[in-house]
This record gives sequence, C-alpha cells and structure tokens, in this order.
Amino acid sequence: MSNDSTKVCIIEDNKPIQKLLTTILEKSGFDTIAFGDGATALDWLKSNTPLIVLADFVLPDLDGGAIVEFIRTLPNGNSIPVIAVTGLAQENDREKIMKMGFDSYISKPIQTATFANQIKDLIEQKKA
Repeated sequence: MSNDSTKVCIIEDNKPIQKLLTTILEKSGFDTIAFGDGATALDWLKSNTPLIVLADFVLPDLDGGAIVEFIRTLPNGNSIPVIAVTGLAQENDREKIMKMGFDSYISKPIQTATFANQIKDLIEQKKA
C-alpha cells in the first residue's frame, strides 16, 4: 500500500466544485487527487493512504455512506479523516451522515475564505 499521506483525496462529481476544491487546497500547499465517481476513488484508495478524504455524499454511482464504510475496512482506514462535503444541509442530514462514520461535515456552498483552514483543523483533530 502506497502512503500518499500528503495527498487530499477529493471525490466530487460536479466538475466546477471539484475544480474549486482542488484550486483552494493546492493554493494552500496541499497535493490533491480528484475523482468524479466513487468506484474510481475506491480503486485508488485500495492501494493509497491519503492525508484526508473529502467526499460528496451524493454521487452518480455510490453514496457517501458506501465510501466511508469502504474506507473504514482498509488497514489504515480508521486513521484517515473522512469529511462529507455535501449540499445536504438539514440538521437531520448532518446527524445521519455523522452516524455513518464520517469524521466531520462541511455543507455546500463552502466558505472559500476559510475552507483550507477547516481542512487543516480537521486533519489535526484526527491526529490528536
């Protein structure tokens, strides 16, 4: 298994949002890899351990629950912060998503000015 512990894995099917997340994070010094569907991302995750995973909850092929469930079965899966980045913003959505095993939740539209710092904070929280 390759340790890509400097990479942020982005799983987002909306290309403009994927580009926005990638741009913000790369400008803040992160190395990113982005996927437009869950299956391709899971194939990559089988042999790579990223710094953090940012996953849209609603994807064309898998939902966020299936993604986080898969990640948690990997050898280092419990040490990887998995963050839902989603438009599902109702309080009961947040509760449901957190119960599925996500470490945190960021609702869309993201706050571009603070997004990279949110990600840094979430990485540090998981290490603590």
